[in-house]
Amino acid sequence: MEPPDAPKWYTSRMFDVLKILLVFAAILVLLRLKWNVGYVLAAASGLLAMLYAMPLPAVLSTLSSTVTDPATVKLFFALTLIRMFEMILREKQVMARMTDASRTLLKRKRAVIVSMPLLIGMLPSLGGAYFSAPMVEESTRGLKMTPEEKGFINYWFRHPWECVLPLYPGILLASAITKIELRSFILANAVYALLILTTGFLFSMRRLESRRTSASSPPPVVHRRTGREETPGKQAMSFLPIALVLLLVIVLQVELQYALGLTLLLLFAYYRMGRQELFGIVRYGFARDVVVLICGVMLFKFTMENSGAVLGLSRIFTEGGIPLLPILVVLPFAGGLLTGHTMGFVGSSFPLLVSLTGGAHLNQMTLAFASGFLGVLLSPVHLCLVLTREYFKADAWGIYKRILPASLIIMAAAFIEYFAL
Repeated sequence: MEPPDAPKWYTSRMFDVLKILLVFAAILVLLRLKWNVGYVLAAASGLLAMLYAMPLPAVLSTLSSTVTDPATVKLFFALTLIRMFEMILREKQVMARMTDASRTLLKRKRAVIVSMPLLIGMLPSLGGAYFSAPMVEESTRGLKMTPEEKGFINYWFRHPWECVLPLYPGILLASAITKIELRSFILANAVYALLILTTGFLFSMRRLESRRTSASSPPPVVHRRTGREETPGKQAMSFLPIALVLLLVIVLQVELQYALGLTLLLLFAYYRMGRQELFGIVRYGFARDVVVLICGVMLFKFTMENSGAVLGLSRIFTEGGIPLLPILVVLPFAGGLLTGHTMGFVGSSFPLLVSLTGGAHLNQMTLAFASGFLGVLLSPVHLCLVLTREYFKADAWGIYKRILPASLIIMAAAFIEYFAL
């Protein structure tokens, strides 16, 4: 059934569509030009305000909401503390000790091979794929594996954490924008993380014989600070900082910024950090990029609401009878594919999706996250994929032959979860 005064309605709504498409296109172009996501979304907010001719009081109200909203404050402290946490784990060789521990504690060849990218992937660092690649190369030495198989292992097993680990800003941003509890988002996304692991084994190591890494005992691991030999129990203690954060957030339902704050205080005390070292860590945490990112994301969210774009888009879907499901899939997937970055698709598409749905629902947003994340994994500009191909000199199609079927399995699971929830 057509709405009353159909020609006028279609003309008005078409202008709304064109405005949003123009803003979204500008976001994608600027992201492809390697702009910081925060600056991109701030520029998109300005363009949106101009296209909808926002009056000055509405602009000032939007700016005020961006700075004072509780979600903005929580997000700022969470991302700042994540940077501090990451720096300590890196500078104090905690991550390196976790890698050493996995080599000693794990006995099966499969587990040793995947542990390297899995462990390095626990920290959100650019270029991490290039760090884990030599470890994968070494652990597969003597096995009949192609460069493409090794490349897929190094690339694929780095990424289950990005769906569930609150140290990654993508899921943190998604939770802040949608106002869905972080714990609920993590639990809903856990299916995708498990399927990344399952499909990784399915498409890379089906023919790899399960056996011990060596007939002899592994060499003893020496503590990198004290120089003393470590027992397996002490090696396992290197996993405690990350385990504590996950325990507090997922099991005890403590908000992330408080969980990180408590863990950081314990680390400060354990390493007996002096004033100068503490100052360096705090300065690293309070980075300009963090402020720009958070302000950009939240400014875009509030501009969408206050400019009238939300109302116009909602009317298009409710009065025009347009199905929402394809939008939930296509919009974030396009953002992920074109940018190769999780924050890129979350920051650009989730404020729009929240507007279209009239309030975020977990089944809708976890489907959108899965679709966008698969776009990121399939993106030819994804830095991890670029670095992995370069290191192993692997053929792109040889890696994609494994990524594509694995992605289809995960997407099928996302649809099942969408209808089940």
